[in-house]
Amino acid sequence: MAVMIEGRRRPPMPGPPGRIVERIYRAVVSSRNRAFDAGRRVADIGVPVISVGNISVGGTGKTPMVAHIVRTLLDAGANPAIAMRGYKSQPGEPSDEEAQHEAMFPETPIVAQPDRIAGLRTLLSSQRGAGVDCVVLDDGFQHRFIARTLDIVLVDASRDPFNDRCLPAGWLREPVESLARADAVVITHAERVSGEEIDRLASMIEVAHGATPLAAARHAWSHIETPTGPMDVEALEGLRVYAVCAIGHPEAFVDQLKAAGAEMTGAAVLRDHARYTPTLARRIMAAAQETGAEAIATTEKDWVKLWRALPDEMSRGEDGWAPVYRPALALAFDSGEEALREAVLGAAGRTGVLSSSIHG
Repeated sequence: MAVMIEGRRRPPMPGPPGRIVERIYRAVVSSRNRAFDAGRRVADIGVPVISVGNISVGGTGKTPMVAHIVRTLLDAGANPAIAMRGYKSQPGEPSDEEAQHEAMFPETPIVAQPDRIAGLRTLLSSQRGAGVDCVVLDDGFQHRFIARTLDIVLVDASRDPFNDRCLPAGWLREPVESLARADAVVITHAERVSGEEIDRLASMIEVAHGATPLAAARHAWSHIETPTGPMDVEALEGLRVYAVCAIGHPEAFVDQLKAAGAEMTGAAVLRDHARYTPTLARRIMAAAQETGAEAIATTEKDWVKLWRALPDEMSRGEDGWAPVYRPALALAFDSGEEALREAVLGAAGRTGVLSSSIHG
């Protein structure tokens, strides 16, 4: 399979230098957390805040979990806003996650800026934010400046944090002991490991967190969006496909295509949050064409950027170009879906009390 790799992230700092710097990093993180634990510099924005985060670098499924929580709140009659940093956004353009959430929730206010407190206060004092009654904070576990009602941490089952180290010796933003301050832990990417591995991971989370994981979820595709309309995932069987992605966990996307029966002709694997310029997008299309691909498959997050960079006839698959397909991602819960729903609605004041299954 032909693979085009551009600007993937550097591996952790190896050997003794990495471990030395890791000790310094852990000390800084510990000092910072002690200050927040004492309540210093923490602001209450006046509405319930539900935070979704992780303790590792890369894709643990925060974006689909935020979308799931926002849908849960909307279905219950709540009026949430979404707050995020807007990581690696370009001037005048939304960040990857912001663009994806805007496409899914066009009526939901989104604050995307490094100073999320200022952005939320501006929103809540505006006409646009007058009806907002809760906030979903995307990637909020380390952003402790905002007080939160519910702190959810995601743990990727395929990237065991208990066998990892903190930056720069490994990929952890915080040591696993930090799971103790979470209100709930949810295991994601359960489809990538065995049931026995899920059980082992759940046992280790229980020791670090103080309670069993609230839920475990798989990343599943409900259907495939194509230029001519939606099609069943089963239609990928035997189709010659070229994959394109710039996400934190590209292996998961490629493996899902293979599991769906696609015949992989190649892949363009870019660094997480990479920007698609018109030149790069055309190079990718040409590379896919050279492999004889019948379709290009990309993630929902990548589609927003790729679509902007390509002429319409290319993305539609006209004039001999392979059409661009995007699988629609949804979380499928193996356990805990109702417990998560109760926790989210309880935190937002929609059920009166928090679920008794929540830790802390």
